[in-house]
Amino acid sequence: MGTLPDLSTLAAELVPESVRRIRHAVAAMGPGPLTEAGLRKHVFPLFSRALAGSENRDEIYFANHSLGRPLDALADDLAEYSTVWYDQMDGAWTAPGGWVAECDAYRAKVARLLGCARPDAVVPKTSAGQGLRAVLNALPPKHPDGVLRVVTTRGEFDSIDFILKIYAKKHRAEVTWVEPDAEGMFHVEHLLGSLSAQTDLVVVSRVFFATGQVLGGVDDLIAGARAKGTMTLLDCYHAAGVIPVGFDALGADFAIGGNYKYTRGGAGACWLAVRAGLLRGPDDPQAEPDGLFTLDTGWFAKRDTFSYHRTDEPELQPGGDAWLEATPPVATYYQARSGLELTLALGVDRLRNYSLGQQRRLIDALADRGVRVKPVEPRGAFVLVPVADGHKAQAALKAAGVNADARPVPGTGTQCVRLCPDVLNSTEELDRAAEIVARVLA
Repeated sequence: MGTLPDLSTLAAELVPESVRRIRHAVAAMGPGPLTEAGLRKHVFPLFSRALAGSENRDEIYFANHSLGRPLDALADDLAEYSTVWYDQMDGAWTAPGGWVAECDAYRAKVARLLGCARPDAVVPKTSAGQGLRAVLNALPPKHPDGVLRVVTTRGEFDSIDFILKIYAKKHRAEVTWVEPDAEGMFHVEHLLGSLSAQTDLVVVSRVFFATGQVLGGVDDLIAGARAKGTMTLLDCYHAAGVIPVGFDALGADFAIGGNYKYTRGGAGACWLAVRAGLLRGPDDPQAEPDGLFTLDTGWFAKRDTFSYHRTDEPELQPGGDAWLEATPPVATYYQARSGLELTLALGVDRLRNYSLGQQRRLIDALADRGVRVKPVEPRGAFVLVPVADGHKAQAALKAAGVNADARPVPGTGTQCVRLCPDVLNSTEELDRAAEIVARVLA
């Protein structure tokens, strides 16, 4: 027999070069709070293409809450995806460092981001809405009429709102809509007051997309819902990468989100997280007797996926793999790799502190120029500026060199421009943006 390989060396060799560059750059900054000088020196070079694009467009990019700016490594990672395909063909699935391995790595990174101990509890999806549908199609309704009772708010993202309305129209769900207060803010006590013993699921954002409001008292909501036998689904799209989510610690039953925004993973890289106690599957020691599985399924949820063995009864994979569906879009795991790596390397706590500092700087600069912002505390990663017409304001700012967007504030009849600086925005850009906003929106 030959000499066994050094497993630590082998593991190091399997780390992609793009990942090594990111980790090296962040390590070179050292511990402690993020600084603009450190970011300029070590992190900005990882984004040379995106930064050059903004410079060529003479644009200050403040839509980081919408589509995150990609790292240079994205191109290398997608090239790796195609190289495995070219070189291995159908062997690309199971080759060392191949497509299945990259899917597992993606799930592990998202689990770390969410504070979820089990990577298999993270189920890749192509949208947060797909994750919601998987949950709706898994729950057994309490009510004898077979219709799910769902409580949600008027502040959920359009896709979530629309899916729930379709389920209601098809008589698959009876939805109770919780209204905001006069300022467009939502409160846990109103959600709790809408729950009954018949409620199956409460769907609510951890951070609301239109206002950036961080919902307070989520732990009370989860505990109150559980006391009524109601499950909780948190939309964490505007929370993951912005604030610590603490999925396991909170005890939520489900979470949905994606990598399009703050973790710079592009379209189609999304996920559903399932509480470990709800996972079921053959020989899974953590499965509860009434563990869940969903109608949204496919051959990747089958036990012994690549054996093509069939039984009269569906045999599910163990744990969270029982929630997988049909052939997945593998490229999304590669396109999300660099952004997740950077977010995890920098650390959500450090990113959060840096973001709050940038927001304070921007708010002060706007105030100095007579522009008021909508008071939202605590808020996520962006600042709101009230406007009369969101579309016109967005277009005017874009023409003047600030790329931002606008959304209606729920229940108020008003609109606000959303301004989201991130680690690639310099202090000079914050001040210059404030001047442009003041001039355009005066």
